Amino acid sequence: MIHLRYPQWGVGVVVEQRSSTASGGICIARVAFRDGVERSFINDLDNYNCCYYTGVRLQEDSKSIHR
Repeated sequence: MIHLRYPQWGVGVVVEQRSSTASGGICIARVAFRDGVERSFINDLDNYNCCYYTGVRLQEDSKSIHR
């Protein structure tokens, strides 16, 4: 994964994902980036704070965006 707004973070790998068992609960993904920092993101496309909307992309997707 990469973050389009913070390319200096480098490539990241999902190290944990947690989903709420409550109806309508939140899903969080924790990503370890190459800069050594782990960051947590909301991973729910129905939430306007979803990591996709803030710029997190799979590395393969990012290559096609920057061509």
